[in-house]
Amino acid sequence: MDGTKFAICIGFITLKWGTPLMQFGLFFIFILLCICSLLLGAEQIQWSTLFSFSHESWLTLTASRIPRLITIVLTGIGLAVCGVILQHIVRNKFVEPETSGGLDAAKLGILVSLTLVPVTSTLSKMIFAIIFCFIASLIYIAIIRRIRFRNTVLVPVIGLMYGSVLSALAEFYAYRFNILQSMQGWLLGDFSKIVQGHYEVIYIIFPIVVLTYLFAHRFTVIGMGEEMASSLGLSYAAIAAIGLMLVAITVSTTVITVGAIPFVGLVVPNLVALKYGENLAKTLPIVALGGASLLLVCDILGRSIIYPFEVPIGLTAGGVGGIIFLILILREFR
Repeated sequence: MDGTKFAICIGFITLKWGTPLMQFGLFFIFILLCICSLLLGAEQIQWSTLFSFSHESWLTLTASRIPRLITIVLTGIGLAVCGVILQHIVRNKFVEPETSGGLDAAKLGILVSLTLVPVTSTLSKMIFAIIFCFIASLIYIAIIRRIRFRNTVLVPVIGLMYGSVLSALAEFYAYRFNILQSMQGWLLGDFSKIVQGHYEVIYIIFPIVVLTYLFAHRFTVIGMGEEMASSLGLSYAAIAAIGLMLVAITVSTTVITVGAIPFVGLVVPNLVALKYGENLAKTLPIVALGGASLLLVCDILGRSIIYPFEVPIGLTAGGVGGIIFLILILREFR
């Protein structure tokens, strides 16, 4: 799939929602970021020989740059959508896979699969990661529902502590079975190893986003509370379970493909909610476009700082997202 056509397809889907001028501006920025991502790299693309379809530039573009672009865009979309689902289920604006233990649980599941399955495959790792992420999310929500917090900022703090426990368990498990080396690739997200033939599992995010949009109204309702959902004839537990499963599949897919990337699912839904509100049927496409754009910015920044080398996107996303996270917390106290 051509990277530019892919970007245009994603962008046009969003143009029917929200303020037309603002949406066009976001779409235009997104296209510019996609073009910059295709152009940036250690090996320069020679456009004069590109369309001979046999030069090294064509191979670089089709085997590396376009797969990387597609992976970045889908990862950003998936993480942003995960964040907005979790925030509606937990009813807290500071929750996302990183601050609810989901990423750490997925890493633990992958490590367990490496020791329990004789011949590990992407499918087996994904199954274990999904199961662990789903169960960990259920436990986290049970903890949050049991404890009545007066301050909403304490909810992600509990999640970070919970994630630290899961991360410690993962490291202990890795030490115990001498597979710590296998764990290093998931500690920080990294797109440098994305090439043709080794990224296609990321396309799973497409149907996940479609399902999320189909359930958008239901997620909006459960975000108003369990009593409101029940009064409108919705099963809070069933919708929450569906949302958590969608999150678990997306998180597992991204961790297996590129590793852990923090804060995208936190900052994008919050910024979109400030401008467009919290009706998912209207804001979900904007959240998706915003997640892809933010991750593109972080990736371009990581490839530019020490060019021709690159900083793992987990570091740049953590830095940019962490700053925005602090700003959002300070804003909450005002």
